[in-house]
Amino acid sequence: MRDKEKKDFLISIAAGSLAGVAAYMLTSSKGDEPLETVQHVDLEKYVGKWYEIASFPAPFQKNCTCTTAEYTINNDGTVAVDNRCYNVKKQKWQQATAKAFVRNEATNAELGVQFFWPFKGDYYIIALADDYSYAMVGAPSRDYLWILSRKREMPQSTFEKLTAIAISKGFDVGRLKRTKQHNCEPAS
Repeated sequence: MRDKEKKDFLISIAAGSLAGVAAYMLTSSKGDEPLETVQHVDLEKYVGKWYEIASFPAPFQKNCTCTTAEYTINNDGTVAVDNRCYNVKKQKWQQATAKAFVRNEATNAELGVQFFWPFKGDYYIIALADDYSYAMVGAPSRDYLWILSRKREMPQSTFEKLTAIAISKGFDVGRLKRTKQHNCEPAS
């Protein structure tokens, strides 16, 4: 192998290792109690674009601002996931696509997400506005938490209401980091 081929090979191994660590973190479970979800989610109302208001820091979102998630229902009933963010360090948009599938059809609030085979992560909808204007998503391990809104900004009173719910469900909200949603360039 030439030096450039060796370098490219080592970079691909490193990237694969990081992806494996991220997938393990999504699937590992430390929660002692089951994570209670909302009673029911109408997926037709849930799909569309969401803005990340806050989340627990995760390696796969490092240096990200302007984070969004867009969901659409596939013909087979699964949900297409399109996550985007602007990486301020690399000064470019990043995108990750996945497929989500309902694990609990009685509620539609427990989903699994697969960014790449064979690793699957948990996506539990644990709070949801009646008008679907905001949502909070977590994992039973309590290692991941996202506060989402249909708008780039959320009233402080709503944010505080959601953090109180998260605390009641066993999440350490001291880990929450607000996501910058201003001065966002359109994704290309």
